Amino acid sequence: MKLTLRVWRQKNAGAEGAMSTYEVDGIAKDMSFLEMLDTLNESLILSGEDPVAFDHDCREGICGACSLVINGEAHGPERTTTCQLHMRSFSDGDTIDIEPWRASAFPVVKDLVVDRSAFDRIIESGGYITAPTGSAPEAHATAVPKPAADFAFEHAECIGCGACVAACPNGSAMLFTSAKVNHLNVLPQGAPERGSRVLDMVGQMDSEGFGGCTLAGECATACPKGIPLFSITRMNREFVRAARKRG
Repeated sequence: MKLTLRVWRQKNAGAEGAMSTYEVDGIAKDMSFLEMLDTLNESLILSGEDPVAFDHDCREGICGACSLVINGEAHGPERTTTCQLHMRSFSDGDTIDIEPWRASAFPVVKDLVVDRSAFDRIIESGGYITAPTGSAPEAHATAVPKPAADFAFEHAECIGCGACVAACPNGSAMLFTSAKVNHLNVLPQGAPERGSRVLDMVGQMDSEGFGGCTLAGECATACPKGIPLFSITRMNREFVRAARKRG
């Protein structure tokens, strides 16, 4: 396959960015999207140019590090992470636009790399359990109803990639925050901080500069792990309950 790539290049957070055009040839359909970018970078290095900076780590769809807007879609045309997107999703001769996540809370570090530490600060504000447990308890010591366990596991699948923010027309982080809140609030181990957790995490999300949620639904459509949209409404109920209790 021969492709034309239009890639966002930006030296640092304070520099002006622009799209640069590159031609790549000899791309196999079985290559992953990141392997295709590796091929581009090899050619750039050999020609003495600066390679394109992009985030990646496990390349197995687990860590959430890969984060690209491809032809206007978070993670590209398939509902998966960028590292699990393969070139068979494209055709020979295609022109592909590649950009970083676009959100005021995710400033560009370089090229396609953005700073997503805002997510870390949301987690630090309440996405944990403080109850001391000592050594690992016996598995059946705390009974967890199966519906609650299933609900918690469904939300624990969130890998914090940020596709929900990139896809949202408002740049909202509500789907990410709701996944982290609901994952713990439904479990008995998370009950002691149930109220403070949702208030603190939503407060931190707002302070980070993410946009407001209007339930457009693009976040759930783009999420590679399938976090459902009703997660947001569940968190909203948790927030109202906690706010009333706090007075």
